[in-house]
Amino acid sequence: MKVLVVCYSLYGHVYRMAQEVEAGAGEVQGTETALKRVPETLSPEVIESMGATEFQRTFSQVPVCQPDELADYDAIVFGTPTRFGNMCGQMRQFLDATGGLWANGALIGKLGSVFTSTATQHGGQESTLLSFHTSLLHHGMLVVGLPYAFDGQMNNEEIIGGTPYGATTVAGTQGERSPGKIDLAGARFQGRHVAELAARMAGRQP
Repeated sequence: MKVLVVCYSLYGHVYRMAQEVEAGAGEVQGTETALKRVPETLSPEVIESMGATEFQRTFSQVPVCQPDELADYDAIVFGTPTRFGNMCGQMRQFLDATGGLWANGALIGKLGSVFTSTATQHGGQESTLLSFHTSLLHHGMLVVGLPYAFDGQMNNEEIIGGTPYGATTVAGTQGERSPGKIDLAGARFQGRHVAELAARMAGRQP
């Protein structure tokens, strides 16, 4: 089984979640994982003005995913920061380049899942995940969320991410918050859950 985690991250929050998603998928025996990023569309000058240059030096070392590569995987987990209640422009542009895959039905029947990050607790996490699902459904993918079997979602004692539509985290208005233990556990659970389902679809028990 092959599971791809493909993401965009400006300040590192989504990337940290992506690492946990990949780790969770890798816990399922016989699963081959890969973590890649979508191409950057912002200029170095804009990235510098946004205070993201330092992290981008690290993130630029992550291999870039080409749209056609998606067809090589049994399951794909997408990670995107939220932009005004929707996916970021970099991810949108990447998906817009998958028309050839759509025309050939190359992703039909594959598993698709999404996780996200917002600056504030109510900054559009669920709208981002749900609107992202629309693109996956147009490709004929089978959408996988974060079930309540992950009981971290039931925590009401602190600010946490996590929705039934996918793992999330709250970055803070200045990017000052890092994904917490529950957020990271949710991301790992989601990755493992996707890989387990992919294994079952392939006719073997994880």
